[in-house]
Amino acid sequence: MPARKQLSIIQVPFGLGASRPGTEDGPESMLQAGLIRQIRKTDYELTAEYKLRCPLPSVVSSNDDKGKYLPEVKEMSKLVAKQVSQAVHNGTVPLVLGGDHSVSIGVLAGLSSQFSNLGVIYFDAHVGLSTEEVSPTGYLNRMSLAVALGKAQLRLEEISGSKTLIKKENVVIIGVRDVEPDERELIVKEGISCFTMHDIDRLGIEKVIEKALQIAGYGTDGIHISLDADCLDPLEAPGVGMPMPGGLTYREAHFACELLAESGQIVSIDVVEINSMLDESRRTARLAIGLIASLLGKRIL
Repeated sequence: MPARKQLSIIQVPFGLGASRPGTEDGPESMLQAGLIRQIRKTDYELTAEYKLRCPLPSVVSSNDDKGKYLPEVKEMSKLVAKQVSQAVHNGTVPLVLGGDHSVSIGVLAGLSSQFSNLGVIYFDAHVGLSTEEVSPTGYLNRMSLAVALGKAQLRLEEISGSKTLIKKENVVIIGVRDVEPDERELIVKEGISCFTMHDIDRLGIEKVIEKALQIAGYGTDGIHISLDADCLDPLEAPGVGMPMPGGLTYREAHFACELLAESGQIVSIDVVEINSMLDESRRTARLAIGLIASLLGKRIL
């Protein structure tokens, strides 16, 4: 019997990157919804669990319109980057439970210190390409990809010490239905692969994932999956801070995750933006842990 693949869970109870409280309880909500039981149904062996002590908010940093709670986000990101880097170094797949989407800044910083050519598939209703200069809110959960691509003032190097950036040609964004004008301009200018819900309606989720794997998996060291719960339709996943109608359905999301698992290219996962204060009987958390299991290879038969 082949050895089971090893998994590390990293809890990041951080919500200061988002405009609404509640995402800081996302990790605990997923665990309470039965995440460990779901993992046991996969070929992965859970070998390590960590819960990071995230920084508390400062009144001063909350008033910075160019980057709210920036010092706290940087401190959190350094903690995440260190733990993710160590998990990869130890030969395990890091499963990071957020927290808001600013958590992905630390995840990608940690991965960039271990992988020189990482592919990223980024499920989000938004695109994560806002920057400190143009952000309409100043919250950093909308800036994760911009930081990873070197387009923001906050740099990955400040977080992990690594000068390696995520390459734009290795990034795919899926499920988009809310884009700021500056983000749209950046996507077009840089040629970043972005599949909107219109594209999914037209092509079907199977074709979109096939194309995503061709882009993020071509010549890369592996693929990181960043799953923002607001990529899902609010009818399926009500517990998110920025719900947008018309997202992925239950079966579209599961099929996408199943196809990604079949590729054998997943090296890390983060799941973010589950807001337990807005959830209904942990519906969103339960759906999220089911999607995690699908990403880890769980099948119906």
